[in-house]
Amino acid sequence: MTVIESITEINLPVEKVYTFLADLNNHQQLMPENIYNWSSTEDTASFTIQNMAKLAIAITNRIPNEELIAVPTEKAPFDLELKWTVADNGQGGTTAKHIISADLNMMMKMLAAGPLQKLADHQTGKLKEVLV
Repeated sequence: MTVIESITEINLPVEKVYTFLADLNNHQQLMPENIYNWSSTEDTASFTIQNMAKLAIAITNRIPNEELIAVPTEKAPFDLELKWTVADNGQGGTTAKHIISADLNMMMKMLAAGPLQKLADHQTGKLKEVLV
């Protein structure tokens, strides 16, 4: 399993960050420009990644003010888990971590690991930007 992580610090309480992340409608704001055909509800999202694939995800696990896990609801090119964790940083703010776990063979890892890291970093950067 390939695990890709990106972390950011946000100057808002954990509850506010979690509430934003808990609604997949908000995640469109975190996506890079190569994501289109976005459609979402609070618990599901589907979108197309330019020159790659169409993906549909659903939140499968919620631990209030701690963790959210989303997985594909349709056949994806590889097994995938998208996780957000939030924790108090001890200064009234939040440490938010985006973890992408993907079951990649060596060839897929060479092709996909870089773009997945870029996606995770983009999403944490946008989260910090949006939640000001």
